[in-house]
Amino acid sequence: MGYGQTRFASPDRSFQLVYLAQDLMTGIAETIVRDRFEDQTDRTLHASEVSDWAASTITVRSPLIVVDLRTTGLLKLGVTTDAGRAKAQEAARLLSQELYKRFAVEGILYLSRLTAAECIAVYDGAVTTKLAASKAVDIVRLRALIPALTALGVTLVNDR
Repeated sequence: MGYGQTRFASPDRSFQLVYLAQDLMTGIAETIVRDRFEDQTDRTLHASEVSDWAASTITVRSPLIVVDLRTTGLLKLGVTTDAGRAKAQEAARLLSQELYKRFAVEGILYLSRLTAAECIAVYDGAVTTKLAASKAVDIVRLRALIPALTALGVTLVNDR
């Protein structure tokens, strides 16, 4: 969890977020791969590029109050669809800031722009009270790492 320069991050650092993906492939796409392979034929990641990352299973202990941007949420709010789906993130940050300040929401449910899988950004106040995490495991130790990378068209190579 942190401030960062992420999709729904607070422009004035008034809140922090944790981002959760529904599966490892989407989590890797959203955090490690991103747009790094645009216009590239070599889709190779070196082991050192993933060695600092870990994954955890998150359980929701009680229901979260979320704004659902997966389908018509942005349209119904009268907000530009860039807030949920664009590579540029300014509109999303401004929307998130307003939601956090004006409404009793605990997160934003949205679709990954990279995999179209469901993701959720959870505001700091709900992280400790409504979420539980398993022990984090280095992703290089996960059997699911190679299949996830393969599904993204990425090859993992050892550093030399």
